[in-house]
Amino acid sequence: MLVFAALGCASDVGVELADPREVANELNANAVTTGELSMESRWELNRLGISPDFEQDLPHTLEELRRGMGSGSDLDRLYALSEVSYLHAERARDRSYFLAAAIYAYAFLLRGPGETPVGAADPRSRRAGNLYERGLTRGFAGETPGSVVFAEGVTPLPFGTLELSIDPTGFSWGAFRLTSFVSGADLRVSGVRNRYRARGFGAPLVASVAPIPERASPAEARRVPEGVKVPVTALMRIESPRQAVVAGKVRARLFLIAADERQSIMAAGQRIPLEIEWTAALTDTLSSASFPPSDLFAAPDAAAEQSGEYPDGLYMFEPHRPGRIPVVLIHGTAASPKVWLDLVNELMSDSRIRQRFEFWYFRYYTTSPIAYSGALLRHALRGAVEQLDPAGNDAALRQMVLIGHSQGGLLAHLAVIHSGSAFWDDLTSQPFETLDLDARSKWVLHESLFIEPLPFVRRVIFMSTPHHGSFLASFTIEALTPWIIRLPARVAAFGPELFELNLPAGRAKRAMNRIPSSMDNMTPGNPFLERLAGMPLAPGVTAHSIMGVRADTPDPEGNDGLVEYESAHFPSAESELVIPRCPHDSEEHPLAIREIRRILREHLQQAGLG
Repeated sequence: MLVFAALGCASDVGVELADPREVANELNANAVTTGELSMESRWELNRLGISPDFEQDLPHTLEELRRGMGSGSDLDRLYALSEVSYLHAERARDRSYFLAAAIYAYAFLLRGPGETPVGAADPRSRRAGNLYERGLTRGFAGETPGSVVFAEGVTPLPFGTLELSIDPTGFSWGAFRLTSFVSGADLRVSGVRNRYRARGFGAPLVASVAPIPERASPAEARRVPEGVKVPVTALMRIESPRQAVVAGKVRARLFLIAADERQSIMAAGQRIPLEIEWTAALTDTLSSASFPPSDLFAAPDAAAEQSGEYPDGLYMFEPHRPGRIPVVLIHGTAASPKVWLDLVNELMSDSRIRQRFEFWYFRYYTTSPIAYSGALLRHALRGAVEQLDPAGNDAALRQMVLIGHSQGGLLAHLAVIHSGSAFWDDLTSQPFETLDLDARSKWVLHESLFIEPLPFVRRVIFMSTPHHGSFLASFTIEALTPWIIRLPARVAAFGPELFELNLPAGRAKRAMNRIPSSMDNMTPGNPFLERLAGMPLAPGVTAHSIMGVRADTPDPEGNDGLVEYESAHFPSAESELVIPRCPHDSEEHPLAIREIRRILREHLQQAGLG
């Protein structure tokens, strides 16, 4: 019996219940995610009679797989070649095998005329895309971890050579040059609710930008702050991939495609979406872009202001494309453009909004008088529109949307009203033209207090905006004395000069003994604020209001911790959303973001652009 047992060919077989996660891991294992060959590649090795000990000598296994290439359908063999090449590349840290993995994956996915295409339900389709992406970025890995450096020329492959040329046009992004590429697969994202990556083909990268001196004007260069990152997709197109693999001579051309230019390509007779790292690029931008400070205790450098080197506060994180509507985001007190991360990330995940809108950011010193900050916003937006479309041919540019949070909402309000001389009359009965001030101070006063609406702004969204003040502002004024809250140099400079004129006092000036800060302006009952709250919107402008209350249900007597409902309520708004259990930072709330998505889609329809 022992002899018969020793000579027997049968082995134990059977099926048993196991942990579903273990079974799923076994079914979905692959070279990229687990460092093991997938079930499909093992099928091919077994069918070809390759030794079960294939992992002991992966280069020999690759030779066995390549034997017989070109004699029939190579679909299964190409996928196995890509996986085994990637597995060996990781173990041997050999770039040529990473490139080989990418080339095999390309030949597997993009079939030629008459060749059997990969089925959409085939799990290898997604995995081959990952092999192409990781093989390409790691095959061209730079010295710095995660960096990718592309180079033209002839590169040796395990089975021949790669002759690569590079399309130079993809390295330009408007008036800027794309530099310092980082693989999106090497980036961990934090501080954002959802990470979005558009699934498709190609290697998603995050690129830095640098102005091209002969293209970028000084104003344009300042509007794209240092640290901006751009989502880019790298694509290595291979001529006749299956034939090239068989012959061992691969000719390819590398293309870089910025996400705001194209999100799909034509390949193998079909339109294929590109793999794009939206969230990683946006998060990197808002975490590393160099903005001037705007908190309560900072003011701009006086020398920079006087020399004109200081930016106007308007930033664009991509070049304006004719046909796209700007959405201008205006932050609140002691905040920065970083507060808009979740909002922009969620809106950019909507392809319809992404294709028809672009996001601008206004940065300002939040201690400044609100009238002055509003003047800077209007001045910056007028300058941008004149620079981008001097002939007035871009209809989308004249359907602008402003979104202001807290104090930012008051600035947005100041962009869509006609004040006449009401603000000035509240200060004094002396005619403005008779003032004995230097030209610069007079310009600042006129721009701040004699307001004409911006004709290209068609919609405003107020978020937690204290139209009638914040009950916390009076406390803040007492706690943060005027010598702590600093004003910008050009505001502080003409303050004493203005008060020395001894102008006849109006109702507002009687309560003033210095140039007011934004905290003064937002004190309940402030004459400037009450005057602004009573001014109607310019004809053709639509307003919406979004606010939170701390209660479990919307309460007309509630507040968000800083602003009462009655102060945030805007009677002429077309729509109002009150969000229960929502603090003052409503710009981050999912329901607020959903409402803004609805408003922007509605705006497209009403503008006839969507």
